[in-house]
Amino acid sequence: MKKLILTAVCLIGLSACNKPSKTTENTVTAEKKAVGADKDDHGCIGSAGQTWSELKQNCIQVFNEGFRLNPIAREKDAAVISAFVLWSQDKSKIELFLPDDVKQESIILNKTENDLYQNDQYKYDANKSILYVDGVEKYKGNVE
Repeated sequence: MKKLILTAVCLIGLSACNKPSKTTENTVTAEKKAVGADKDDHGCIGSAGQTWSELKQNCIQVFNEGFRLNPIAREKDAAVISAFVLWSQDKSKIELFLPDDVKQESIILNKTENDLYQNDQYKYDANKSILYVDGVEKYKGNVE
């Protein structure tokens, strides 16, 4: 009788040490691959803060390479969600990165005169560091 109980305990103990099923291993592996695997069509990794720049023809972090413009009208104690401006090498164009752009595509403005850049509804005055949308001041840089 003692041998039967000892054998049963040993079998239960050995079955508890069995390898997990392959589906569990695959699930863990799939989860590990998912982290940072959010590349867009250009290969930019959104979770790393990367965005495609038409001017640079590369993935960039706009908060590191662009000039920050903060909203002019915002509610008290509301989060500040900035826009960013990036200049071309020859300063003939700028690229706008707006926070409320659902498509996450930038907007290119061409230089029209001294430090003024325009495109349809957008106008950026580089001297005053003000971005106008449909003629209304929307964003301003920290320039004195």
